[in-house]
Amino acid sequence: MNTLTPNYDRPVEIADHIFWVGFNETSSNLHCNPYLVVGGDRAVLIDAGSRPDFPVVMMKILQTGISPDKITALIYHHPDPDLCGSMSNVLDICANQEMIILSDPGNNVFLSYYIEREKRQCLRSIDDYGDTFTLGDRTLRFYRTPFAHSAGSFVTYDEKTKTLFTSDLFGSQSRQWDLFLRLSDACPTCRDYDHCINGREYCPLPDILEFHQKVMPSGKALKHAMDVIGSLDLEMIAPQHGSILTGKKDIRFLIERLGSLSGVGIDGIDGIA
Repeated sequence: MNTLTPNYDRPVEIADHIFWVGFNETSSNLHCNPYLVVGGDRAVLIDAGSRPDFPVVMMKILQTGISPDKITALIYHHPDPDLCGSMSNVLDICANQEMIILSDPGNNVFLSYYIEREKRQCLRSIDDYGDTFTLGDRTLRFYRTPFAHSAGSFVTYDEKTKTLFTSDLFGSQSRQWDLFLRLSDACPTCRDYDHCINGREYCPLPDILEFHQKVMPSGKALKHAMDVIGSLDLEMIAPQHGSILTGKKDIRFLIERLGSLSGVGIDGIDGIA
């Protein structure tokens, strides 16, 4: 695994048999990150991406050496089109009669509108699996983070690598983007984001904080999500937008920073108590 100079034209193995299969979005600041998780001879695709992104995502999957018919589950953390728009394409290309679509029951109502009626029988609730999905030698666990940012939002934890797939949480509309985000030891003490304590021209923290203030509905919902995530033993956070976090100190700092963030969603509108 090379986290220093990844080749964005290829899939990037971010942890043991976990592949980033997105691309470097240069026309906007909203990078979308689908992930392929392989266990044994099967695979799961997480937050597969939009319809326009589908050709690139599928090309990256093929480059991993995984045959599409080995993808047995699609996991969608919430029903937004940047995650789910390619759902019908994925089902058609993979041509796996046993493929299931896993999400929270509240999300499945909306996910059903992305696919033809005859395909809706593949929709499954994470409740039906006891919030746990086994994939070969690895176990994926699901933790609810309601209203962060949809009512049915949840995160997915890979026990084998201690990787947490967080969808919009920890995401960003990054003005400057790299697949991996590394903070310095001085970053947690800095609050003057216009004047980097390390002398860098770009600080990623304002983009991360502003994204959560705009996308999350309230500080209460965001704090609850951080409380849930803060209870887990984490080595990596892999969001659907923005950059991947790999340092325990960085992860702990951002959990605390987001958990105490003010002006989130409706809380940031003047005159509303």
